[in-house]
Amino acid sequence: MASNETLYNVPFFLNGKECGTGSTFEIKSPATGKVLHTCSNASSEDVTKAIESAATALKTWRKMTPGRRRDIFLKAGEIMERRRDELAQTMAEETGASLMWAGFNINVAIDFFKDVAGRVSAIEGSLPATADEGVGAMILKEPYGVVLAIAPWNAPYILSTRAVLFPLAAGNTVILKASEMSPKTMWGVASCLHEAGLPDGVLNTLVHEPANAAAITAQIVGDPNIKMINFTGSTHVGRIIGKLAAENIKPILLELGGKAPAIVWEDADLELAAGSCALGAFLNAGQICMSTERILVHKNVREQFEKLLVTEIEKIFPPSGDAPILIVPAAVEKNKALVQDAIAKGAGLVTGDPNFVGSTATRLRPIVLNGVTAEMDIYKTESFGPTVSIIEVTTEEEAIRIANDTEYGLSAAVFTENLRVGLRLAKEIETGAVHINSMTVHDESTLPHGGAKSSGFGRFNTSSGIDSFLRTKNITFKY
Repeated sequence: MASNETLYNVPFFLNGKECGTGSTFEIKSPATGKVLHTCSNASSEDVTKAIESAATALKTWRKMTPGRRRDIFLKAGEIMERRRDELAQTMAEETGASLMWAGFNINVAIDFFKDVAGRVSAIEGSLPATADEGVGAMILKEPYGVVLAIAPWNAPYILSTRAVLFPLAAGNTVILKASEMSPKTMWGVASCLHEAGLPDGVLNTLVHEPANAAAITAQIVGDPNIKMINFTGSTHVGRIIGKLAAENIKPILLELGGKAPAIVWEDADLELAAGSCALGAFLNAGQICMSTERILVHKNVREQFEKLLVTEIEKIFPPSGDAPILIVPAAVEKNKALVQDAIAKGAGLVTGDPNFVGSTATRLRPIVLNGVTAEMDIYKTESFGPTVSIIEVTTEEEAIRIANDTEYGLSAAVFTENLRVGLRLAKEIETGAVHINSMTVHDESTLPHGGAKSSGFGRFNTSSGIDSFLRTKNITFKY
């Protein structure tokens, strides 16, 4: 292996400049285990510099005209398109994702830039009636200030772009605490914005090794200049950051984990349902918060559906091809343990091998279980990997009860040829989104995105996503 001196070191963006640090940590490929590059390791001093820079930049950025912000976002999208091949390769190397998934990430991120650019000028207040004659009032919308944005590695272009773009569009400045799993990927988003002319200090980035997570996060959230936080990641970490935000009385937007159900009704187009469930469960090795984790199939079509599902899985992941890559070996071990627990408690193995050994410890082929019951760990635990459970149902009431029998509520799907049935089921599922005759994985700039229950609260995307980073101010006046 080459020495660290010859490896590329991923820098921070501090006050518009790329800055490296003496303290670094290694970034390894999930696909090969080899060191790809190193990453600068943020210190307490780096945090202070980032916050001070963002606070200073806020004074002018919040006053910048919508047209100038729009032009920067559009240009950033153009730059991301021009750099597509470079950016896709970086994501594939750092996360083990396929180039297809990396390309999809870039497509959605570019759509965000275009869509948000078109919405910036739509921010408006109001002039409400007042109780007293001779008194007028206006309600202004203004940015919170400096926003802390935290995004994960699994869809890094989508999630880091939206984490910074919506608060920036609202006039906030942002500190992006990028994932230590994909720092160069998220550096790419910041570099596109800076290349597009984003003023110094408007977006600062920081990365740190996992051991420093608690101290660095507490320092940033506790700083008086930080006015709001948005976090996308696991429910476990979301609870920790939510508690920190509450202790410091700061608003927070959370998009957390999921245990997405897909209901396959007896009148469903089973080929469509099987293909959508295979992709929804195993896209990016199941490492998506909206991944299909439970398939609730009507008793009358369960056997036929299972056969079609196996066929679709083998089309996407041929037995002779490479197994899907997970981010770390621990993710593989977690999924194997969930499967083994379920089988020990009576679940059936439809396809897959819980004892599979891949060319690296980060690989695992898709596994489908049936006969899953509430006594099994996999029934409620988010696997965040290439495993999915089939549960047989006979009535709408049973399907709704099981779909809602989870702490999560981020996404769901319903497959039926009867729109009335689909809408009836969709309205009863406690979740942020339901997709009828489409997979559970769905994210686009024109639809609000967020969850219910332990999947978080608040919404990204669309105008409501910009509004999430604006607060109102009342001004009254006598005339």
